Amino acid sequence: MPTTTSNTSAGTVWDAVQAALATVQDPEIKRPITELGMVDDVRIDDGGTVRVRVLLTVAACPLKETLTRDTESAVGKVAGVSRVEVELGVMSDDQRQGLRAQLKGGASNRDIPFARPESLTKVLAIASGKGGVGKSSVTVNLALAMAQRGLSVGVLDADVYGHSVPDMLGVGDRRPTQVEDMIMPVDAHGVRVISIGMLKPRKDQVVAWRGPMLDRALVQMLSDVFWGDLDVLLLDLPPGTGDVAISLGQHLANAEVVVVTTPQQAAADVAERAGTMASMMHQRVAGVIENMSYLPCPHCGPDHRLEIFGSGGGDRVAATLGGRFGYDVPVLGRIPLDERLRAGGDDGTPLVATAPDSPAASELTRVARTLTTKARGLAGMQLGLTPAGR
Repeated sequence: MPTTTSNTSAGTVWDAVQAALATVQDPEIKRPITELGMVDDVRIDDGGTVRVRVLLTVAACPLKETLTRDTESAVGKVAGVSRVEVELGVMSDDQRQGLRAQLKGGASNRDIPFARPESLTKVLAIASGKGGVGKSSVTVNLALAMAQRGLSVGVLDADVYGHSVPDMLGVGDRRPTQVEDMIMPVDAHGVRVISIGMLKPRKDQVVAWRGPMLDRALVQMLSDVFWGDLDVLLLDLPPGTGDVAISLGQHLANAEVVVVTTPQQAAADVAERAGTMASMMHQRVAGVIENMSYLPCPHCGPDHRLEIFGSGGGDRVAATLGGRFGYDVPVLGRIPLDERLRAGGDDGTPLVATAPDSPAASELTRVARTLTTKARGLAGMQLGLTPAGR
């Protein structure tokens, strides 16, 4: 890294500028730009003007303005600095390859970090037996609630045909940055997000894939995306018991499954199938969430609950699955109907961010806390052990 100071009296300022630059993180990779080799040149003149040349991973980096602003802000706070000028360059092919090797740690292209035995990331697959039960709304709000607790959270929109998560998080028009063959997830409300919808050439393009293509898409989003160090990864699965659920079980047997249902009998019956599929793939069912559970009466107050879709569906699913598997499958929460939950999904502003004290947001936050504080159980999970030969 070429560096210049005009005289030895600038040494103190120089050290302070270097320390300030070490606090600037790449907004996509979430690591200091000094650690990533992005600081190409630093010069300080006698008047206290600091000129910093920062290398972007790619010329079309969507967050270049954020990176410039963060660099100016950090260096501008250093005593003795009167002005900050940031010049943006672009990494060479060799530099990008070096960055990729650094981030991947020598792992192969198809290595799934969350499948490694030493992985500490809690993987939660949000499943439902049928569409229309609010599975994606539950997923994005749980993710934000977990991030608000200070956790590092990623969301993989594995609902390949009905990828609605980007729009629900307000990043439907964003495209991820690619460094060599490594994809950077998009940041939304402090959550790292990737979806097949972000990888299509056009937003209106229809995805018409079958088994092998779906499997490859899931593996790509798990292995080629640089997720970084996540505390929690949530996967929004397609409804039903199809190819993606099977692929998930094959590639992430350590994932725990959360089943979303609504109260009526028809939804509960098919939700049981989603939970049973998880058990067939040797995954543990962490619990059941009953969405659209009731409507707080707008006239009598929240103590009077209008059961628009009936009642008891979540309890039936939990009891049936628990009896079938031989371990406790709890009802994690009952989410009341709230028009703002739907509106927030349409606007890209999830309810837990806009109305955190509302009954629905409070219940979602409580469920998020339960899921992230409960120790990972072994019941229902494949341990990969074989009997010893005699």
